[in-house]
Amino acid sequence: MVGCKLYVEGGGDGKPLRTECREAFSKFLEKAGLRGAMPRVVACGSRNEAYERFCTALGQGQQAFLLVDSEGPVEASVETGPPEAWRPWEHLRRRDGWKKPAQASDGDCHLMVQVMESWFLADKEALAAFFGQGFQEGALGSQSVETVAKEEVFRGLGQASRHCKTQKPYAKGPQAFKILASLQPENIGKASPWARRFMDTLKMRNC
Repeated sequence: MVGCKLYVEGGGDGKPLRTECREAFSKFLEKAGLRGAMPRVVACGSRNEAYERFCTALGQGQQAFLLVDSEGPVEASVETGPPEAWRPWEHLRRRDGWKKPAQASDGDCHLMVQVMESWFLADKEALAAFFGQGFQEGALGSQSVETVAKEEVFRGLGQASRHCKTQKPYAKGPQAFKILASLQPENIGKASPWARRFMDTLKMRNC
């Protein structure tokens, strides 16, 4: 598959932040073993824009993937069988009312469960290195990363980083993509089955 694209939720409305988003996801995927077989990352800002641009690309005959936050827990019925049989489009239909494009398969659609920052919880060593002195790892808790509610993810990151000496307390924006670029994909895949499904699919499709 030559010239495929990955339409990603993230980057807001400004060009500089979208550039940081694109570069961070690209670096993450390179470390995941996709160097030389990378999709072109397209930072889309909102989840709706990511979906719409993905649908447009498919309608134009392009090869494309979609990566968005699940924004909440994924029901067990969506995860029936092995990961390659999971049905992210069903989750998005129920939550967002999105229709699966006729040209799409469930293998084209991927979820960050429950938000991109959930991945951060799977690599506390990278977080500690980023925030430095004063980082309180214990504030992040120890439960499975995909079960932590969106609000709790942000609350935990804020509390863990509030006393750091060299970084401001966590906030969405450039900080998020600097952290994403520093993560070890192996750690994320071990902690998040949906992240592992995403990386495994890209490797198998071989852009």
